[in-house]
Amino acid sequence: MSDSSNHVKMESPWLDRLRSLRNVPPVLRILWDSGAVVVTWGIVLRIFVAVLPFGVAKVAQFIINNIAQVLRGEPLGHNFWTLVAIEVGLNVLMGLLTRGIDYSDALLANRYTQHVSVRVMEQAARLDLTTYEDPVFYDRLERARVQATDRLGMIQQMGRLIQQVITTLVFSAALAWASPWLVLLLAIGVLPSFLGETHYAFLGYAKNFRQTPAKRQMDYLRQVAGSREGAKEVKLFGLNKFFTGRFKSLADQIYREDVTLSRSKLIVGGLLGVIGTLGYYGAYIYVIWRTLHGAYDIGQFTFLTTAIQQASSNLQQVFSTASGIADQALFLTDLIAFFEMEPTVHSKPDGLRMPSPVSRGFEFRNVSFAYPGTERRVLKDFNLTLAPGERIALIGENGQGKTTVVKLITRLYDPTEGQILLEGVDLREYSLEELHSHIGVIFQDFVRFEMTARENIAVGQIEQMQNQTGIEVAAHKSLADTVVDHLAGGYDQMLGRRFEGGVELSGGEWQKIALARAYLRDADLLILDEPTAALDARSELEVFERFAELTEGKMALLISHRFSTVKMADRIVVLSGGRLIEEGNHQQLMSKGGVYAGMFEMQAASYR
Repeated sequence: MSDSSNHVKMESPWLDRLRSLRNVPPVLRILWDSGAVVVTWGIVLRIFVAVLPFGVAKVAQFIINNIAQVLRGEPLGHNFWTLVAIEVGLNVLMGLLTRGIDYSDALLANRYTQHVSVRVMEQAARLDLTTYEDPVFYDRLERARVQATDRLGMIQQMGRLIQQVITTLVFSAALAWASPWLVLLLAIGVLPSFLGETHYAFLGYAKNFRQTPAKRQMDYLRQVAGSREGAKEVKLFGLNKFFTGRFKSLADQIYREDVTLSRSKLIVGGLLGVIGTLGYYGAYIYVIWRTLHGAYDIGQFTFLTTAIQQASSNLQQVFSTASGIADQALFLTDLIAFFEMEPTVHSKPDGLRMPSPVSRGFEFRNVSFAYPGTERRVLKDFNLTLAPGERIALIGENGQGKTTVVKLITRLYDPTEGQILLEGVDLREYSLEELHSHIGVIFQDFVRFEMTARENIAVGQIEQMQNQTGIEVAAHKSLADTVVDHLAGGYDQMLGRRFEGGVELSGGEWQKIALARAYLRDADLLILDEPTAALDARSELEVFERFAELTEGKMALLISHRFSTVKMADRIVVLSGGRLIEEGNHQQLMSKGGVYAGMFEMQAASYR
């Protein structure tokens, strides 16, 4: 979010707060979806608890009048002990219902947290890589993740608001019946405090909004300075003071902002609180004066003073709770906006099914591509065909567009210009799920899942999780079986150090596990992006001897810097400046003496 947008927010706090209330209905829908029955029972219980204090106060009025009669020498009313029993019963019932509300809130909190967290995960999965290229999105995603679980207070506040409004209306009606001035005095006393709370709630939101990037930096510094991955370099390069110093600087900045706001709220809020107290005692003194002049008997006096206390307390709570809801609603802006985001790469409603078998293959036709937010074209008028049964190797220096070709053919991105065709039909016409289900891919920066060995392989075709035979076959193809054989727990061994009992693998071992995912998929198109970068020469040779066999009859796209493996491809494509500059098999390109031949000789010379 730019500074200018923050400035706009600061200029119109009340308008922003009113607009933020538009976030409440979507949250109520989420709440209802997470547990309709629990929500209904919670509301019913709160209505009963909201009305019961009025009943208790009214019964107490009659009890006190009966006692006053006895003190004047008059006989005790025949229903006196019945009234006492009713008051006791109402209080017991109120206590039981309050516990019921607490139970209902606890259930709803669990259901809501689970439901909204799942929705955040599902929405994040829907969005495409274009979105993840935007750093502003990460701030929004971080706030959305926090808001997803930290807005339980708002949910409970909305329930309390229903209860407080009903109680306030009931007692205010009783006060208005006695004298409208009582309600007016209470409102005058409470309103300034409400406006102050609302103002500071907005300032708190604006402060947290500003602090989000700094807090993300602090989280990153905590992770780098305290992670296993960064421990070696932090120690060897003496980076501890550097990281802790930067963390402390950011923390001090946030602390100063927090203290400044808290101090201002303490002073101004305290003064406004005094006004509220004066309003309450103004109404109280008015009732005393009227009672002394014979307008009310002792029972009515007791009832009205109770009504003043209840109406004042609940009116303040209504304003405070409403302010809190508006505050929480401001914080929900990013969560709602996150849910409303739509992917730019998506399937058409009537997307075509993936043809099987593929007869013509893929074609890049005058494709150009620039990553979002940049002007530089990674690919420029790029043309390439990939026929069924053909194995193509993409080579070139870093940044020449090799991995971009992979992202485009898998439709993680769409071309900026031109078309990618499958069977002569634009790739955008096909169902994304269908397309992805027929592609097996392993990226150089594959994910090392902190899960069991079985699960790490099965993520390549999650439906095969229980297919032990299929998993073992895939592991054999990628040489991952040699890794699993040395694990104490076999395929059930937890990998990684995050969880208890986990074991760490070497880079080459992880790569064999990751390769097994691609083989498990048994796809029409197999893509390997630097698949053997972490393997030793012997393992690499074994992998590619099997690769040639396993890709028989399939389309295969290979990216590698190792020419010993590249020359096994049917066709080698050389990229430079985002364009295809050479293509052919190893012998053809070597005989040309061009870029490929020069790169091959340069690498071969390093082994002599």
